[in-house]
Parts: sequence; structure tokens; C-alpha cells
Amino acid sequence: MTVAPARLDDSFRGILFMCLTAIVLFPFLNALVKYLLSHDYSIVQIMWMRSVIHMAWMLALFLPRGGLRILRSNRPGLQLVRSSLQLVALVLYIIALSHVSLTAITMAFFTAPLMVVALSVPMLGERVGPRRWAAVAFGFVGAAVIFRPGGEIIHWSFLLVLGAAAAYAVFQIQTRQLAAQDDYRTTAIYTIIVALVATTCAGPFFWTWPTDPIHWAVFFGLGLFGGIGHFGVIKAYEYGRASVVGPFDYGQLIGAAVIGFLWFGEVVDLWTWLGAGLIVASGLYIARREAVLGGGRGPKASLGP
Repeated sequence: MTVAPARLDDSFRGILFMCLTAIVLFPFLNALVKYLLSHDYSIVQIMWMRSVIHMAWMLALFLPRGGLRILRSNRPGLQLVRSSLQLVALVLYIIALSHVSLTAITMAFFTAPLMVVALSVPMLGERVGPRRWAAVAFGFVGAAVIFRPGGEIIHWSFLLVLGAAAAYAVFQIQTRQLAAQDDYRTTAIYTIIVALVATTCAGPFFWTWPTDPIHWAVFFGLGLFGGIGHFGVIKAYEYGRASVVGPFDYGQLIGAAVIGFLWFGEVVDLWTWLGAGLIVASGLYIARREAVLGGGRGPKASLGP
């Protein structure tokens, strides 16, 4: 008699963690990046500050209980390739963010789950039925609506967003491959290693000392919101099934729209919202199909940058 209420409470906690992460933390993180870009700080400096604080958070969370053994990977090569893809996705995403509104780029980046479905066939040997292929095609129609001629996202920014989504899709595929090989804490720590090393080496050539205390606070906020955000995703999937909490990741669209309007005065037109609706509808359908076919597991990927 107490099992169902307990499961319901856990699912509710998982949904709360995902909503907090998707609606508040990740959109606010992207807004902080856009703010720093508008004040002429380099991408290298932004990524270095975020990487350092993010890594500090991961180590503080996982080392006390896991010890140094969580730093050992059974597939270090694959971990570094995955971490490199995260770096590529971040660089392309941040460059595009300097030219595209916060809301529009968030919408466009949700093509990544569609690419995961397509790439799971050659990379994982998974079977994708005609219904999910149709949903993928439906979602890319939505992307075409967002990127339509005369729309906000100009041609080269369009390529950057799609490139970032593609890199992140392969990143998520490799996350699935590593799930049976390494502890999730090991994978979480390795995620940011390549970005940390690369930006540490390049950082001195691009460093600009912040003169405004607000800018120092924003830099610190990058790692803070990023670290807490990824921890929130971990806790969300710890409490609730992916098929239950995963769809709430689309709450990023709400958070991005609100923050984009209040902070940057961004107004998204009806066509862009229509394209986003097509992408979200296809993504939710794919999540539902994977949950049904996979016994309720569903995808375990969040689009936090």
C-alpha cells in the first residue's frame, strides 16, 4: 500500500529538480554567457572560468564519497573523445549565442535529440522504426521553419547551431556507450576535462582582467549555475524515470523566452514558436515511443550546455 505513494513522491522530486534546472539554471547560465560576450570578453576566458568552477563543483560533490578511484576510467580514450565533443559543442554554441537571440538558439538546439535517434542506428546498432523516423523528419521540418529564409538566424549561424547540436548528439551517444563502462561520477568529471586543459593553455593569450565587481560575480555564476544545473539533472534521473522527468527538459524554452525578454528585450516571432512547437512535439513523441519500447526507460539526456 505504501509503494505507489513512495514512487509518486520520488517522481515529484525528480520533476522538481528537472524544472529547476531546465527553467531557471540552464537558461540563466546561457544568459550570463551572452552578457559577458556583450562586454567583449573572449570565448576562451568565459569557457576557462566556467570549466574551473564546474570542475571544482564536481570534485567537491563526488570525491568525499567516491575517493580517488572515481578518477579512473575503464575507457579513457572514449572519455576524452566525448569530452572533446563537449568542447566543440560549447564553442559553436557560444559563438552562435553572440549572434542569435537566447530563445531562438535554445529552440534550435533541441534538434540534438532528433540527431541522437538518427545516429543511434549506425553508432549503437539500434533499430528505429518508421514512426520514430517520421517524428525525426517532423522535427527537422520545425528546424527549417526556425531557420527559414528571412528568419532571425542567418545562414552561417544556422550552420553553427546545427554543428553544435550534432556534436552534442554524438556526445550523448557516447554517454550511453560509457554508461556500462564507467561510474556516472567518473563520466561527469571527465566531461569538462578537455575544455579545462585547452582553455588553461590558451587562457593567458585571451585574458582580460574584469574591472567591474559585477563581472567577477557573473564569471563565478557560470561555474556555479553550470555545476548545480548538472547536479540537478543527475538528481532528477536518480528520483524519477527518464520517461517521466525527461520531457520537462523542454522547460528551457520557457526559461529562455522569459529571461531573453526581461534581460535582453528579445521578442520571438510566431513562426519561430511554430518551428519550436514542431521540434518539441516530435521530441516528446520519440521520448514516449522509447519509453514504451524500452520498458519505461526513455532517453536520459539533458540539453544543458
